[in-house]
Amino acid sequence: MTETETHLIEGLCKQTPKAQQQMLDQYGRDVYAQVMRLIPVQENAEEVYQDVFIKVFQNIGKYDAERSSLRTWISRIAYNESISFLRHKALPVIYFEDRGHEAEALSDEEVDETLGHANQETVQLIRAALKHLPPEERAIVTMFYYEEMSLKEIAYVTESLPTTVASKLSRTRKKLCEIIKMLQS
Repeated sequence: MTETETHLIEGLCKQTPKAQQQMLDQYGRDVYAQVMRLIPVQENAEEVYQDVFIKVFQNIGKYDAERSSLRTWISRIAYNESISFLRHKALPVIYFEDRGHEAEALSDEEVDETLGHANQETVQLIRAALKHLPPEERAIVTMFYYEEMSLKEIAYVTESLPTTVASKLSRTRKKLCEIIKMLQS
């Protein structure tokens, strides 16, 4: 942990407005982006964003630098708050398992071919397809690709094992590919 982070955490433990503002300045944009990727309605995302920082400020004394970076710890809180919000809202989600196991039959090469070309059309298709995934799967994809978190960091955030995250990420990529094919037809 850097000296700056140590001072920030000390200030947050003392509940100083300066430290709270510094926390928002330093991590606010990333947290808001993470929440918006999971909760696309702006008003709802803003509500969850505020809840995240309330929890951060209330629980900063529980932060353990040995277990994770401050950024990853905050991401865990944002993830949990977002998933909790989505569960309580019970928004409709299309579960592609109901359509059979077409996605699982896709090869990694087919998935890479569909998802691998980062042009404007592909990016738009991926964004549209992400909306059809359950919140937990959408979160794993966004943490890995958008936030560039490692499997170990995602495992910490989601309270699972890195091998489990890798497996879920592989299955979810296949689902995304299947959703994209469906959206294109």
